[in-house]
Amino acid sequence: MHNFFKELPHNEILWTAVIAWFLAQFIKGVFYFIKEKRVNFRRFVVGAGGMPSSHSALVASLATAVGLKSGWDQPLTAVTFIFALVVMYDSAGVRQAASRQAVILNKMIDELFEEGEIHQERLKELLGHTPVEVFVGAALGVVIAYLLIR
Repeated sequence: MHNFFKELPHNEILWTAVIAWFLAQFIKGVFYFIKEKRVNFRRFVVGAGGMPSSHSALVASLATAVGLKSGWDQPLTAVTFIFALVVMYDSAGVRQAASRQAVILNKMIDELFEEGEIHQERLKELLGHTPVEVFVGAALGVVIAYLLIR
């Protein structure tokens, strides 16, 4: 356990992925500020969706960094590559479909209880990413890995 605390802060691959995630979140915050003309720190921490996908930046950076460090023909590279594809598919596919369902359900609640006193909790509508957001996030992650891994 002692080596864990000593070595983890020096893990170049981990920090590359964290930096890619942080940069994507920062860019997302800048886009939010440009659009809404206000700062929203919650958007930085808990916001799902948006441009670019920080999930995609994180996993693409991780897979690229592992490939650069370990070699592109190594089993660990294959594992991180497949992991990245699953995360990006989930971000753009399954979660985007859930977002569309949330929009429809919220509209139904609004129409049914427009005049009533029933206080329904609205579903979170922005859960996933568009394919473009996923692609841009992945590209950002790959670029960060290439810049930071030597």
